[in-house]
Amino acid sequence: MTGTLYGIGLGPGDPELMTLKAHRLISAAEVVSYPAPDSGESFARSIAAGAIPADAVEVPIVIPMRTARFPAQEVYDAAAEALGAHLQAGLDVVVLCEGDPFFYGSFMYLFARLADRFEVEIVPGVTSLTACAAATRNPLCARNETLTVLPGPQSDDKLRAAMAGEGAVAILKVGRHLARLKALIASEGLMERARYVSHASLGKQHVCALADAPAKAPYFSMILIGGQDPYGTL
Repeated sequence: MTGTLYGIGLGPGDPELMTLKAHRLISAAEVVSYPAPDSGESFARSIAAGAIPADAVEVPIVIPMRTARFPAQEVYDAAAEALGAHLQAGLDVVVLCEGDPFFYGSFMYLFARLADRFEVEIVPGVTSLTACAAATRNPLCARNETLTVLPGPQSDDKLRAAMAGEGAVAILKVGRHLARLKALIASEGLMERARYVSHASLGKQHVCALADAPAKAPYFSMILIGGQDPYGTL
């Protein structure tokens, strides 16, 4: 009998936003794996730290946190091989995922490598998108409005085309692209509806109008542009 691979969504950072199912599975885990930087603490592990058993085998997946390209395929190949050995030995493996495993989550790369050989269960989590919307205290979209999710590193032309509609827009992975994104949003006449959020759900959470955003944005930041009719009509 082989073990089961669990992709566990942890939510945006506040441990209290983990689901009951996520907490239960982590608390009973035999093997716990998580993404980790090549220096410093793993954010994913810090969220779940209170639930990880003392005797669990921990397998960090070291991912360099820098702008230069790194051999990502080799990192995930090695991680899949290490986790596959535990699964083959009959041990269940829990992989901790910030936010949701399948919403811009790195777990999808392990899933692609292991799902054809082992049983896999995905446990969804509160996404950064919904956490940021809650932090702004402004409804994101209502009724039949659309929501467009965009990665900040995309080109201005692609971002401008995607923002041309009347629905709500969420721009993720803001980081070092903040100044460029602010200028683009201003040029499209959307600054009044735009909000900036960083570290949603954490003690250092910061929320403000995009026009008042700091000069530099951390990786865990997002821009939300609400829809034209956020409250709808009853």
